[in-house]
Amino acid sequence: VQLQACGGGLVQAGASLRLSCTASRRTSSNNGMGWFRSAPGKEREFVASVNWKGSMSNYADSVKGRFTVSRDNAKNILYLQMNSLTPEDTAVYYCASFLSSGSATSTASVRYWGQGTQVTVSS
Repeated sequence: VQLQACGGGLVQAGASLRLSCTASRRTSSNNGMGWFRSAPGKEREFVASVNWKGSMSNYADSVKGRFTVSRDNAKNILYLQMNSLTPEDTAVYYCASFLSSGSATSTASVRYWGQGTQVTVSS
């Protein structure tokens, strides 16, 4: 499975961005998927995840109420809608496909990683 993420960019604080992650094969439709991010000098951290049906999701406390994760299994695409962005959201964002069908939150649960997409939020 190859995962291609896109949609990052440079925005001002308070703006919105939508990240997309396209899976190369349909096998991703049976797996939970999610987003992680890496900021300079920090370890990669969990952001949001969704189960294979798209019916259950998890969010990091820092993004709850601002970010929404969703997926379109017919198109093999995972989304992350990010609203009210702050400079603290600046990071490289990675999409991931999990070993299981659930909405995992740990990097240990990741089977496949996508390449990152840079999100930079200026103050």
